[in-house]
Amino acid sequence: MSDSINIALRFALYLDLMLLFGLAAFGLYSLRGQERMSGAQLPFAPLLLATAVLGGLLSLAAMACMAWAMSGVTAWAELWPHIEMMVVETDLGMAWTLRMAALLLAGVAVTLNQRWPTTSLGLVALGGAVALATLAWAGHGAMDEGTRRNWHFITDFMHLWAAGGWVGALAAFALLLRQAEPQLAVLARTLIGFETAGAVIVVVISVTGVVNYLFIVGPSIVGVLDSHYGQLLALKLILFTAMLVFAALNRFHLSPLLENARRSGEHRVAVNALRRSMVLEFSVAVVILGLVAWLGTLSPGME
Repeated sequence: MSDSINIALRFALYLDLMLLFGLAAFGLYSLRGQERMSGAQLPFAPLLLATAVLGGLLSLAAMACMAWAMSGVTAWAELWPHIEMMVVETDLGMAWTLRMAALLLAGVAVTLNQRWPTTSLGLVALGGAVALATLAWAGHGAMDEGTRRNWHFITDFMHLWAAGGWVGALAAFALLLRQAEPQLAVLARTLIGFETAGAVIVVVISVTGVVNYLFIVGPSIVGVLDSHYGQLLALKLILFTAMLVFAALNRFHLSPLLENARRSGEHRVAVNALRRSMVLEFSVAVVILGLVAWLGTLSPGME
């Protein structure tokens, strides 16, 4: 039961912190000037504040769950000293404390959106990036030592940030398309503008994914599929390939279709097709995050 709770909390934290970082980052690299103000294009204030607060609550629950699993005690009075010890005396606790501070920064920065939208999103993205990076301390990299540990963490950071950028962009496009009459000029511009960012994200995810595999498993695939870890990893790769197919469809078919429809005035078909594509791609991304949360609790040799 504790394993299921741990996986569920890991999944919720991945999704929540990736949305916090990714949505704020999308506002910075895709929107311009006053478009970054909450409500102009996207409801940044309620979304980012909710994800920051939820991230803090999930982090509290994850720390309590970790202390419970390691100590075996159930009464809160007995559990509290174990939580205090983990927070103060372990690397995981230091990362947790840093995450809470980063989430506090993001939550405060959201309140500045109406007055200084660009600065606000910049601070939220910074806080979200730090908070997201701290999840690496609950992964396989924390089991390494020395220089190998440092490089593994750097690879994990880049992988998490790239994945967060992708998840946040998908959520942003879904929100833009959710409007009854989306502003087609902004939508078309951001879709085209995401081509470069999307290409960089895919390259970073692919390269860091391979490097992480080498850190965790090694330069071999022999026997990997005999473990639950290998089977889940194979499923993750299949779903990632499906996301690349959706991304290619958006890039080479649906985005040009929307641009042509915007010029002709008949945009309903193009917008509906984009909505379906974004919903499917975001759904696949959510399933992948669930697999990542599960994989983080396994080792390649576990049956």
